[in-house]
Amino acid sequence: MALLDVVDVKQEMSALGKRLAEIRGSLDLPVKKERIGELEDRMLAPDFWDDNDAAQKTISELNAIKSLVDKMGELDAAYEDLQVMLELVVEEGDDSMVPDLYDSTQALKKQFESFELQLLLSDQYDKNNAILELHPGAGGTESQDWASMLLRMYTRWAEANGFKVETLDYLPGDEAGVKSVTLLIKGHNAYGYLKSEKGVHRLVRISPFDASGRRHTSFVSCNVLPEIENDDEVEIRSEDLKIDTYRSSGAGGQHINTTDSAVRITHLPSGIVVTCQTERSQIKNRERAMKMLSARLFERMREEQEKTLAAIQGEQKDIAWGSQIRSYVFHPYSMVKDHRTNMETGNVQAVMDGEIDIFIDAYLRSSLNKS
Repeated sequence: MALLDVVDVKQEMSALGKRLAEIRGSLDLPVKKERIGELEDRMLAPDFWDDNDAAQKTISELNAIKSLVDKMGELDAAYEDLQVMLELVVEEGDDSMVPDLYDSTQALKKQFESFELQLLLSDQYDKNNAILELHPGAGGTESQDWASMLLRMYTRWAEANGFKVETLDYLPGDEAGVKSVTLLIKGHNAYGYLKSEKGVHRLVRISPFDASGRRHTSFVSCNVLPEIENDDEVEIRSEDLKIDTYRSSGAGGQHINTTDSAVRITHLPSGIVVTCQTERSQIKNRERAMKMLSARLFERMREEQEKTLAAIQGEQKDIAWGSQIRSYVFHPYSMVKDHRTNMETGNVQAVMDGEIDIFIDAYLRSSLNKS
């Protein structure tokens, strides 16, 4: 049995070695290391912080490239250590080391799969920050409470993965939960990961707001947009805008502003309305609202292109409430299931605490296989 285990490990390591070599070649590490040097030189310039936004983009790009190079180095080093360990097992015939060697190989395989997933995010806007919007469906307090649960889930996921979360707009529910909320999730590949969450999320549970203890079904629509960094990609004419200011509302305390700093922008040709009220400065709220409008208009442009392509290909997509992407069942059993990939788990609490990587992973890999 031990001999068979060594053969299995050799096969696993051989396959891993080939995949590592392929990834190493595709990364073009010399070019990336040269780019790291260029960015580090730029950061040493005396006027580097004169443009804060440009500086942050430079730092973000540097961290992202360094992360890839460093991770590749870690995987290579771990693979070399396993090769040395394998040689010792074969030369000394020490079967007692085989289980540890096998476990280490499987651990490296998981690390590599996670790294591989990161490299799948190669679409043009995957690297961008993400604008995430939650809108409850019909159902009043019950669906608004469900929206607040999803808000907590995405916030926890983002923080656990090193992303920064900023609230762009927040409208509290009448009794509990939220009527709508818009988040800016900042960090490299934020949109690439979160684009998998776009769609309708369905909850089945015994409602805490129903005195009769009946089971309720609630829906929340999640929309995810890339933050557009280059304003030239979307043309917005000033004469097409209606801009209103008003007093902010929120959860109370420091969230309440005493001046009319909140901004509402209506894009007259499309009817799209965006609001931002989280900054104390009206100018900053206006800048953020314009970024949200750019993202919404960009999304509309892409959707129109996709509809045209779908019409040519004879495809139809159902966008009704019944076409939910994921169901969260609290009663009569515990399960979260993604209907696009059939990925499911019985650990509902973990999912609600932000552990949604299994669904993101499955969606991205399935999308790659379809392309």
